Amino acid sequence: MATLKVATKANQATILPVILITSYLNETAGKAEVVISFEDVDKFKESGATVEFDNGSSIHGEVAVTQKLLELFPSLRGKDSNLEDEWVARLPQYHPLDFKAVEGPLLELDSHLTLRSHLVGYSLSVAELAIWGAIRGNRVGFASAKRGHIVNLARWFNYIEETNPWIASAVESMLAHAKAKRAAKSKEGASYDIDLMNTDKGVITRFPPEPSGYLHIGHAKAALLNDYFAHEKYKGTLICRFDDTNPTKEKMEFQDAIIEDLALMGIKPDKQTFSSDYFDEMYNYCLQIIKEGKAYADDTEQETMRAERMDGIASKNRDAAVEENLARFDEMKTGSDEGKRWCIRAKISIDDTNKAMRDPVIYRCNPQPHHRTGEKWKIYPTYDFCAPIVDSIEGVTHALRTNEYRDRNAQYDWMQEALHLRPVQIWDFARMNFIRTLLSKRKLTKFVDSGIVWGWDDPRFPTVRGIRRRGMTIPALREFILKQGPSRNIVNLDWTLFWATNKKYIDPVAPRHITVFKENVVKAVVKGTRDAPYTEDKPLHPKNPSVGTKKVVYSSHILLDQEDAQSFAQDEEVTLMNWGNAFVRKISHSLNPLSKTVTGLEFELHLQGDVKKTAKKLTWLSEEGQELVPVELVDFDYLITKEKLEENDNYEDFLTPQTEFRTEGFADCNVANLKENDIIQFERKGYYRVDRPFLHGKPAVLFNIPTGKSK
Repeated sequence: MATLKVATKANQATILPVILITSYLNETAGKAEVVISFEDVDKFKESGATVEFDNGSSIHGEVAVTQKLLELFPSLRGKDSNLEDEWVARLPQYHPLDFKAVEGPLLELDSHLTLRSHLVGYSLSVAELAIWGAIRGNRVGFASAKRGHIVNLARWFNYIEETNPWIASAVESMLAHAKAKRAAKSKEGASYDIDLMNTDKGVITRFPPEPSGYLHIGHAKAALLNDYFAHEKYKGTLICRFDDTNPTKEKMEFQDAIIEDLALMGIKPDKQTFSSDYFDEMYNYCLQIIKEGKAYADDTEQETMRAERMDGIASKNRDAAVEENLARFDEMKTGSDEGKRWCIRAKISIDDTNKAMRDPVIYRCNPQPHHRTGEKWKIYPTYDFCAPIVDSIEGVTHALRTNEYRDRNAQYDWMQEALHLRPVQIWDFARMNFIRTLLSKRKLTKFVDSGIVWGWDDPRFPTVRGIRRRGMTIPALREFILKQGPSRNIVNLDWTLFWATNKKYIDPVAPRHITVFKENVVKAVVKGTRDAPYTEDKPLHPKNPSVGTKKVVYSSHILLDQEDAQSFAQDEEVTLMNWGNAFVRKISHSLNPLSKTVTGLEFELHLQGDVKKTAKKLTWLSEEGQELVPVELVDFDYLITKEKLEENDNYEDFLTPQTEFRTEGFADCNVANLKENDIIQFERKGYYRVDRPFLHGKPAVLFNIPTGKSK
């Protein structure tokens, strides 16, 4: 008996061929000749698959494993064994996850299949299973086969799958095992456990924020992802590069805030650079691309240009002479009224199916002073021109981008090739979207400018500063984002899990305090206690003595919430928290017969009573013996009423009418010592962050921190 061990984290193009061959062997034999075992590792001795035999020997790599299986089980052989061996030997050609590298072998296979239904002979062969499996396991090859652009390849690929139903089961088994391993890993913690390609010469990543706003939670994911691969996974280099190519929007205020927010998240770039450091180089590259006839000057109006690009219509200036284009570019450089009419467009295509390739704008005229370079430049590169150039110059090995840029990846590659620059590998991942939340910087700016929110650190905002002000801790933020991993699946996340993660961090350390709502507060007389008020030291946290102690004041006159008072029955036994049991001996109501408002209570202490047997555990405050602290408790709702805004939705039609709710109350005397940013729990009320401490008689303002529970 032999065992095929498969590394579930390996490139699927290297493991699916031997899985299919082994499954085929077991299927035709009617028994498990070779047992398949899936293991949560990257590889076995530099390969994704290995066969171990009972005598202790082993074979590694899909080509060697396939050849060994053919040797051990001659029934797997077809009539033309030499041709089968030749195709098996070609398997490594189908491993690269790069279309340029795999395109040649795919086209060669397509040519071979012109008048054939099978690779070898007239029936299914091991070689066919191996090549089909390699293509199915390669996401680039699989996409090519499914799109149908390579006609013979697509016909053959679908034919093999449709005429051999067991293949789908084998593929599903592999995917299910890999998914189960990832799910188990995700429960343990971070799920960034993937491998970047071509890392043998080191890894350099970059996080390129534009200093035109504050970082939001989507940016936080990108920053942490780049940091993870640069510093944890590969011990490489992280560059923080400010993409300051649009002087109209950028401010030093935003730049400083981004640096601070990255530091708060524990991200320490190895280098800090600016796109503006390379304005001279990018200018020269633009001159070069114009001189080589790969770019042209255009004065087409914006709306017309947009329509022409959509319809695949060439600009009237597309075939202008190089000298004329250079003259226009020179005029743009002066910032004159004439220069402002023109832009530079890359001469790529007018009708490519990928509209991002339809002659994109690469340089614009903008006379506004730049916050770093002043008035030196009147022309600025677009991000699509800047990123591939500066990435290559700075030595970036892997450009990690959200998959909203996926259509522009081909444009990125074209720029580097057209400018004869070192190519940079792109890895794209899904941005984080949340229900009832906008992450568009342009729309968030409108919220700030129109006064819908207080500013970029508004606790209703998805900015790093906003969620921190609401009460999110940095360790919880890191954990939540890292647990999302570098998935490419676009999903709308629910905030409940986000805040539930935070609760794990704050609950064990948040001091416990008491507050009573001011509106219709109920005064109660307590019989059976001392005549004069007295205090006792009690733990600030019932399960964590290290949090410290607080003063609890006891007296015969206490305050309770109206809601609690309305729930009492005559002579009911209740528990006064941090004191003991008491009987409700008297309940006074409002004289208004239509009102249920309680105006007074009288308790009789019953301290020998069993607190475990009472249904109601009450928070209260002594009215005597302490200076009660006035507090203002603030809760918030989502800014948007619709869970997911569609592309054509006007967000202004879905604004929540009221998103801020304030409640006045009284808190125990210990609250006077709290500082800004302290996180506490008001017992039976929830967790709160101190936004403004009690000072000069002004109420302390505390923001409610969600816990992930639905209200």
